[in-house]
Amino acid sequence: MNSKAQIVRDGAVAGLLGAVAVASWFLLFDFSRGRMFETPALLASVLFHSAAHAATLPRVVEYTILHLFAFVAFGVGTAIMLEAAEHQRALLPALLIVLIAFEGLFLALVTFLGPEFQSALSWWSVLVGNLLATVVMVAYFFGRHPRLGDQLFGPWVSILAEGAAAGAIGGTVVILWFLFYDLGSGSNPFRTPATLGSVILAGSRTPATIAATSPVVMSYTVLHFAVFVAFGIVVASLAASLEEPLLWLCLLLVFSLFQAFFMGFASILSDVLLNQLGWGTIVAGNLLSAAAMLAFFYARRRSLHPRVAEWAGLAQPREEGSSDVTAPG
Repeated sequence: MNSKAQIVRDGAVAGLLGAVAVASWFLLFDFSRGRMFETPALLASVLFHSAAHAATLPRVVEYTILHLFAFVAFGVGTAIMLEAAEHQRALLPALLIVLIAFEGLFLALVTFLGPEFQSALSWWSVLVGNLLATVVMVAYFFGRHPRLGDQLFGPWVSILAEGAAAGAIGGTVVILWFLFYDLGSGSNPFRTPATLGSVILAGSRTPATIAATSPVVMSYTVLHFAVFVAFGIVVASLAASLEEPLLWLCLLLVFSLFQAFFMGFASILSDVLLNQLGWGTIVAGNLLSAAAMLAFFYARRRSLHPRVAEWAGLAQPREEGSSDVTAPG
């Protein structure tokens, strides 16, 4: 980013892409419920007219103009902060706080607009839309400026990418496991994400309230990958910071805690979740995911190969302390 005009231009484009991502999400969300353009029309009615109205073209246009303007302004502001953070890394935490506040702002908006609005637009659909917009905007900034990641995060940028890839692999394995499990049991192929989404997002507590609707399945899928990517980044950070053999112990401990947390979380949420899916099915899915992620890290890190070969009896024991794992500067 070497000129003010370029900063503004990049910020505006990023904002437009984020706005399109959110608009596309709610277009799909409304379409899946059979209520085309309900979300922008409802937002315009509540914000500008203090009352709910049917989805009409003027209402949709009103909110779309505000929507685009707000995202362009946010994009330009983010671009300015990114340019400043490039020169002063101490501003990076402030930038992260702004992104978190961006997510919280729309959730607060849903809360304060009243029960009528909340009944039509759930908090989790807003959260998913904002997550998608954030991912699109961040991807644009880093794609437009390939050196931006190195300038902001230094060698940690490769670790973040490795963790995100590992998390995506783990999340995909779990999804495929439950897809095949649901198909094999002769039920709806999306029964598991529908059950998890209904319990976690919609607060369902009885089988009768669990609905395999497209919005619930799509929203849970986005949150599912977000959790796995975050977990993958944590594991990748450990793998980069610790030296073997402590690395293996920490990795196994972290994966065990992740497994225990999910099982405890599931049991606290609802007995319906466990009755619908079963303990064994959940444990098997998490174990497959953990194995896939560990295999990914093993393939990426040669320092782990001698120890595994030693455990398998294929190599001579090596001296303690010898490792080629290097922590990022």
